[in-house]
Amino acid sequence: MDRICNVLFLCTGNSARSVMAEAMLNHIGKGRFRGYSAGSHPAGRVNPFAIELLRAANLPTAGLRSKSWDEFAKPGAPQMDFILTVCDNAAGEACPVWPGKPITAHWGVADPAAVEGSDEQKRAAFGEAARILRRRIELLASLPVAALDRLAAQAKLREIGKS
Repeated sequence: MDRICNVLFLCTGNSARSVMAEAMLNHIGKGRFRGYSAGSHPAGRVNPFAIELLRAANLPTAGLRSKSWDEFAKPGAPQMDFILTVCDNAAGEACPVWPGKPITAHWGVADPAAVEGSDEQKRAAFGEAARILRRRIELLASLPVAALDRLAAQAKLREIGKS
């Protein structure tokens, strides 16, 4: 592949799943993929359990923030190759029109930030969400993207989202 593929992970609050996916893809897909994240109604902060989990995995957290998906629909924003929703709410919302007609897929993951209970129960929920995201991101990073046509790439992304 002669260029880096840009991937935008979307979630409603952009405080946990999408931010974790951004950090993971930037690590796992280094040199081939660049991850971004955003939300339709950003929480305004990254969930502390997400930051804790990423740091424990030795993944960089500098620069991670909760932001609106509008940032990526404006002129001058990075053009996305793939847009992946990681929460069911964002998948059902009317999204902005994305320049370049990126390939889209839904990778639903249960919201760990919605878990109530002890800190250990919350950490377990974040760990499970991270495990699912990491596996899907590893599958994405292993795809021969340059060799796939648009329909094949979309089919593969949807298949990964069901794994």
